Amino acid sequence: MNSTTPESQQATEKSLEAMRHFSETYAKRTGTYFCMDPGVTAVVIEGLAKHKDELGAPLCPCRHYEDKEAEVAAAFWNCPCVPMRERKECHCMLFLTEDNEFRGDKQEISFEEVRAVTNQY
Repeated sequence: MNSTTPESQQATEKSLEAMRHFSETYAKRTGTYFCMDPGVTAVVIEGLAKHKDELGAPLCPCRHYEDKEAEVAAAFWNCPCVPMRERKECHCMLFLTEDNEFRGDKQEISFEEVRAVTNQY
């Protein structure tokens, strides 16, 4: 058995950069902000990128799924998920509205910042 599980591997640089860029663009377009703790932002973006690598779509990384492939096909939890698109509710705390007490003041995060956090795992 392979001792390295997909959960322990980092996302590819290509997917990580795509999800980082998407997150910045989406935050600016929707008037939302990243969490005041950049570690939260980094881990969520890494999770989206890993799902993009593994499943072909940025499935929300903050939920448990019995069947990830079925969830990707249903598209409800593909980022931006339906609750985010319809009500600006982000379970992952990636896109936070002005009134959220955990909202920071940034809509940008560098590739290096994301990797610095995710290299610790």
